[in-house]
Amino acid sequence: MTDQSVNIRNIALAGHEGSGKTLLAERLLLAAGAIRQMGELARGSTVCDHDPLERELQHSLDVTACHFEYRGCHTHLLDTPGSPDLLGRTVAVLPAVESVAVVVNAQVGIEVGTRWAMEAAAARRLCRVLVVNRIDAGGDWPALMEALREVFGPQCLPINLPAEGGSKVLDCFFTDQGGPTDFSEVASAHRDIIEQVVEMDEALLTRYLEGDSEVTPEQLHDPFERALREGHLIPVCFTSAHTGAGIPELLDEIARLTPNPAEGNPPPFVMGEGEAAEPVNVAPDPDRHVVAHVFKVTIDPYAGRIALLRVHQGTVRPGMQLFVGNQGKPFKVTHLYAVQGKQLQEISEAVPGDICAITKVEELEYDAVLHDSHDEDHYHLREPAPPPPMLGQAIEASRHGDEQKLADALARLTAEDPSLRLEYRPSLNERVLYGHGELHLRVVLERLKRAFNVDVHTRPPSVPYRETISSAAEGHFRHKKQTGGAGQFGEVYLRADPLPRGEGFQFVDEVKGGVIPGQFIPAVEKGVRQVLESGAIAGFPMQDVRVTVYDGKSHPVDSKEVAFTTAGRKAFLDAIDKAGAVVLEPIVSLTVTAPATAVGAITGEVSAMRGRILEQRTVSDGTQVVIEALVPLPELTDYHHRLKAQTAGEGFYAMALSHYEQAPAHLQQELVAAHSQQRQQESR
Repeated sequence: MTDQSVNIRNIALAGHEGSGKTLLAERLLLAAGAIRQMGELARGSTVCDHDPLERELQHSLDVTACHFEYRGCHTHLLDTPGSPDLLGRTVAVLPAVESVAVVVNAQVGIEVGTRWAMEAAAARRLCRVLVVNRIDAGGDWPALMEALREVFGPQCLPINLPAEGGSKVLDCFFTDQGGPTDFSEVASAHRDIIEQVVEMDEALLTRYLEGDSEVTPEQLHDPFERALREGHLIPVCFTSAHTGAGIPELLDEIARLTPNPAEGNPPPFVMGEGEAAEPVNVAPDPDRHVVAHVFKVTIDPYAGRIALLRVHQGTVRPGMQLFVGNQGKPFKVTHLYAVQGKQLQEISEAVPGDICAITKVEELEYDAVLHDSHDEDHYHLREPAPPPPMLGQAIEASRHGDEQKLADALARLTAEDPSLRLEYRPSLNERVLYGHGELHLRVVLERLKRAFNVDVHTRPPSVPYRETISSAAEGHFRHKKQTGGAGQFGEVYLRADPLPRGEGFQFVDEVKGGVIPGQFIPAVEKGVRQVLESGAIAGFPMQDVRVTVYDGKSHPVDSKEVAFTTAGRKAFLDAIDKAGAVVLEPIVSLTVTAPATAVGAITGEVSAMRGRILEQRTVSDGTQVVIEALVPLPELTDYHHRLKAQTAGEGFYAMALSHYEQAPAHLQQELVAAHSQQRQQESR
């Protein structure tokens, strides 16, 4: 590992919206000399919020990279959005960093985004630092510190303390300054930090217990790093991005205490796929072959594809050939860039730990692993899956002829954003876009309009009902048409039988003696399938039916395919009329994850939705509950909003189709009546 990598720090700024992450990044850049003057959020002049929509909404909507030099350390900052609706974008960048600085609004305290950021970082074994921001506005520091320790554990210890009403902070780690702060003695806090850290080093702990309290920060560095890596210590830093209080101290802590690429917990690279995948050791050695990971992709209509990547091993230089995953054809790195907000600065190399960008390479997609050796063609990152997208909107182009333009734009947006999911439903001719919430989808739709010039209509997704029959019945139809010349004739006898749920459709030919010539059997099946596609009573596709054709008649001159198609369709409709057609509704497997305090409200809601609870278990030391249930899909139309209200925004859910069941009688009547009314209107 070179001195370059030793002096690299990679930190994601995370936390709830409004906690001041973007302004904190701006203040750090200014204090380190990376920018000449402080940008303003209201004017949209900060390095990290450079998108026009971010300026309008005054919120970060995507991840932005920036960097600075301080005390010989090169620090990469990733400023992430704080809205829970955009959590997926934050989670996607965590494999690129060793540390996460979770920013807390001093006036508000712990919020939904605070918890989610801490949990996401802990799940990935990243070093965590709590940054209490906006101390210039005052606050109840003892109460806030107590709340942080209660929620995130007693390992949360202040590394500096606010003084003089939050106008400055006093260091508690590098120096034992003594004296009072706004709520505690520096000496006491200094002692607490040392006692927590020395537990990680047996020799140091023995010396300390024997009365040798003169432990220097240099002696504490290695055990401090291990304490961070193992979650034994979560430092708490007090700052004000507005006034700059605590910013020099935070810069010192970043440079001197946060881990370099060799000291943090690396992301879990594996070789191979599925259960057979084996862990592999990727080391921050610049002389080994290259292993890098694409953690963000932006597709700009003018600049093209911009891929942000983290180099984990080897050295990337312009002119070299790199492979993408198991693709056999390499691409050439023509240019390599450091990223400062929207500015790309050309660089000559990227060493292990560096975050950089490569442009205009179409093969680079989110989560791709890059390498310069065929030996790594099956390397993957095995990361915990982020919460699945919950809110869906059916989407279609407003202008006729924009369908392909919309499809291309959506393909680009889903390539950029791993938390988006696009689903096409052929039976409904419907394209559904799923996101984490209203803001997430609103941002995507606005981008469609601004960046790709595509206007769309949206509506709630249709429910994919189905139809089937409840009993066996026979059907018959004779199609005879004479128009003066050659006529049309075909007669079909068939039997319709219900099949078990999920069996689909079966067509059986039991015709004997050639009463229906063999060349016309496919025409009979075509007529039957027309009914399957259009439905019989409510306009939904039919399933779980076996149709057996067993008799019929033909004419040597007038029998044609069209005649047997018509006869097959109407004979099937005749059988359905006698077989008791019913509407089926989709039942989904619903998995809800939420705070344990909301379990009563959630289980009550599941019962009210005609759901059946299958399992309930507690996780995360009893603070979270996971509820698994079977619920009719029609009941989940606005469940996203209800769950958000019941859990103060902290709950999320995933669902997958389980099976179909017969819909309640009142719902069937409504669907049949609506279909009948629609047909009447169409016939006018």
